[in-house]
Amino acid sequence: MSELLTIGETAKRSGVAASALRFYEEKGLITSERAGSGHRRYPRPVLRRIAFIVFAQRIGLSLEEIGEELAKLPPNQAPKRRDWSRLSATWTSRIDARIAELERLKAGLTECIGCGCLSLDRCKLANPGDRAAGLGPGPRFWIGDRSLAKRG
Repeated sequence: MSELLTIGETAKRSGVAASALRFYEEKGLITSERAGSGHRRYPRPVLRRIAFIVFAQRIGLSLEEIGEELAKLPPNQAPKRRDWSRLSATWTSRIDARIAELERLKAGLTECIGCGCLSLDRCKLANPGDRAAGLGPGPRFWIGDRSLAKRG
């Protein structure tokens, strides 16, 4: 088994499009070596970095944040379990916040969007006279602003 993978092999094995791999490389998230022909060759440990990028994006990290996290890992070898554990330890609160946001969205689908749309009849009950506008722009209840709901 070769230690260097072509971009096509890397894309197939990682499940990430070749264009995304080039983009990640442009952003400095992954690196490749160039063959004599100029074609990219990725060291096998890049597969774990790519898996990390995909996972981190799914929990809501920006590419900048992902780059900061990847900078903490050894660059040319597969990260160890201890490395991953250290990075992911700080994500619990972020995942909990994401879950809470999805729960609010789920509730909004069965009730109303929550005083941001102002187009559903039910909004007149949840937000008569658009009282929530005083709390700021957007769907105030959906983003978790319950101060008005508690008063009214």
